[in-house]
Amino acid sequence: QVQPVESGGGLVQPGGSLRLSCTNFGSTFSIYIIGWFRQAPGKQRELVASLSKGGRTNYAGSVKGRLTTYRDNAWNTVYLQMNSRRPEDTAVYYCNPNYILWGQGIQVTISS
Repeated sequence: QVQPVESGGGLVQPGGSLRLSCTNFGSTFSIYIIGWFRQAPGKQRELVASLSKGGRTNYAGSVKGRLTTYRDNAWNTVYLQMNSRRPEDTAVYYCNPNYILWGQGIQVTISS
């Protein structure tokens, strides 16, 4: 069964940039949108960014201007670029094709 795989997380200091990758999310013909979600400790999972097959992006207000999602030309990998990292960005991040298929997620911890 297809399951998205997230990578690129870890423990990093505030500020600077970090890029998450999402692969193995299935046939490009069946993907209409990729969502990036995150779940912080003690909080509900939230949608922070999305990328449609047509290239349209949307961002949650809390991350707008700091997070950017984009894909490679072959639609094999989708990225979430995180700039100006903040401690409140600490969470498990998930990519979800068509908002129906969850992977294991990747831990991102922003701490000095």
